[in-house]
Amino acid sequence: MRRIDCIEPFRVMQLLERAKELESTGRKIVHMEIGEPDFLTPHSVIEAAKSHLDNGDQFYTPSTGAPELQQALSQWYRDEYGVTIDSKRILITPGTSGAFSLIYAVLLEAGESVLLSDPGYPCQRNFIRLAGGTPVNVPVGPESRYHLSSDLVQQRWQTETRAAVVINPGNPTGTLIKPDELKRIASACREREGYLISDEIYHGLTYGIEPPCALQFNNSAIVVNGFSKRWAMTGWRIGWIIVPETLIDACRRVMQNIFIAAPTLSQYAAITALKEKAAVESMRLAYNERRQFLLRELPKLGFEIVVEPQGAFYIYANVAKLTDDSHSFCWKLLEERGVAITPGEDFGAYQSDRHVRFSYATGMDELREGVRRISAL
Repeated sequence: MRRIDCIEPFRVMQLLERAKELESTGRKIVHMEIGEPDFLTPHSVIEAAKSHLDNGDQFYTPSTGAPELQQALSQWYRDEYGVTIDSKRILITPGTSGAFSLIYAVLLEAGESVLLSDPGYPCQRNFIRLAGGTPVNVPVGPESRYHLSSDLVQQRWQTETRAAVVINPGNPTGTLIKPDELKRIASACREREGYLISDEIYHGLTYGIEPPCALQFNNSAIVVNGFSKRWAMTGWRIGWIIVPETLIDACRRVMQNIFIAAPTLSQYAAITALKEKAAVESMRLAYNERRQFLLRELPKLGFEIVVEPQGAFYIYANVAKLTDDSHSFCWKLLEERGVAITPGEDFGAYQSDRHVRFSYATGMDELREGVRRISAL
């Protein structure tokens, strides 16, 4: 089979495209499917971008990123997590998708594998396949808060395994790994001379708990993060990856060839984003209000929330009381009631037919209307 034939569609985008078609006919659609903040980028960031644009900052930066942003992120890690990271290890990428494409291109040879949670972020599987690797989907459930555990890593690690990926907080579940378990996972990867890859894109969007950075447990961990979620900067396409010093040169060579560099204007705007506190906290509080609303209302409609989400802006719900086919259920909900949610099949195979994901990256009025429409299905 050709490699491209193994690339699965991103089904939530298919739902979104159909929702847009329905909207073009005049129908009102309630969007609870897409993981994109509904907030505008903080004003201070926009103003910084305007200033840099006026000053002529439109030329390439070094491939690994503008040194000013690398240094700002190094200081941010000291302030945020108490870890010291050489700024040269912080590589600036076109979003976190660029970061994952980069690291798998560097790490993987044909046939080598990476451990992923099932359910998990769907694009991960395809990033790995495009690099010639093999994604190993490890079924996870409520017993591990829908995350890989150290026991699972030890059980599923093979001679050809290069890394294990954790998403903390999780997508699609919004759940967090307990710090002690993350520490054990980091140790399990290190003992096998492999890498822990920690996707921390939803750090800063947690409720009642602050997750640790994987670098607090393993200085050789590979950490991916970005500005899309916490700072509401999806279209700016700016992220970063922290790699061990031994991987910097290989990453630089790949970046020089496939990226040239991340968007210059976005890099300079991101420096200001790191200083923004008030707008970020306002968004977090709004997400928490929405989370609490759905946690109250969804169970009344038959959606079972087995593990309460503590981060991101997602709820992963069991729909076994409502249907044995979450795919058909979601499409029926869109076509008949004008509510878009994502079927479990987008996130893996394990019990996917009995799960759906709700995104609350949309306003309270929309969420209330969505709940009202679902109740009438």
